Amino acid sequence: MLQRLNKLLISLLFIATFLTSAAELNASSKANVKMAAITDSGGSLSQADKAKTGKKRRSDSVSWVKLQKRYPGAYFLNGPRHKKEVALTFDDAPDPRITPAILDILAKHHVQATFFLVGTRAEKHPEIVKRIHREGHVIGNHSYNHKVMSKLSPNDFHRQVWRTDAIISRIIPYHPHFFRPPYGEMQPGQVAWAKNNGYIVVNWDVDSADWKNNPTSTVILRNMHKTLRPGSIILQHAGGGTAQSLSGTIEALPQLIASLQQKGYRIVTLPELLEQSAERRIR
Repeated sequence: MLQRLNKLLISLLFIATFLTSAAELNASSKANVKMAAITDSGGSLSQADKAKTGKKRRSDSVSWVKLQKRYPGAYFLNGPRHKKEVALTFDDAPDPRITPAILDILAKHHVQATFFLVGTRAEKHPEIVKRIHREGHVIGNHSYNHKVMSKLSPNDFHRQVWRTDAIISRIIPYHPHFFRPPYGEMQPGQVAWAKNNGYIVVNWDVDSADWKNNPTSTVILRNMHKTLRPGSIILQHAGGGTAQSLSGTIEALPQLIASLQQKGYRIVTLPELLEQSAERRIR
């Protein structure tokens, strides 16, 4: 009798274990299908979500932190942590609706920043590009027409970089040293190519998320102060789409500068923060 009871208990335990494993496998499969659907449809995590998840890249799941470790001196998320310095960077310039207002604020507060330019926009608005350079700001390459670099073929990726380099270098007297991929997305092989061709890839560790749903200056400032540290590279935008006003960015910038200075931070350009030249050497 006791022997039969033991066999019954063992059988019941086996069935319970089987059902639990099946349920876990089913849940895992559903999650994988959901992620695959997001990727296949071309969807992506927001930049703020990337920061929360270790900045995972869609293409091969290599984190930004791992890329920085793999390509020291050629891929940066931040500068030295022992210096109380930060760099203001602005993407998607030049935009005649927004970039001049950003430049006016920086001039008023005697602050220099780094602007990452989109080639098509630089071609249309060379006078704004000249003003950025004339007022002491640093210019970087932000691709020709803001494609997701990690999804491009090698030749298409190379053309995005070279076309923009050619446009910018015809307007200002140097070839930009710094490259920032749209959305921060690059494959490891693309980073290696950039390094071999004299570029430094610069993403960020502070995301203002000023591009998302036209946030207020209060929201933007809160976003930036969440991860601000010595050596931080701060992402903002000096250009946007037709549905973007970026008025929050313009309103937040004087407050950000004042707050940083009150806290003892020195606001510098990327060449100063990373101790690199703004100009790429032609090999």
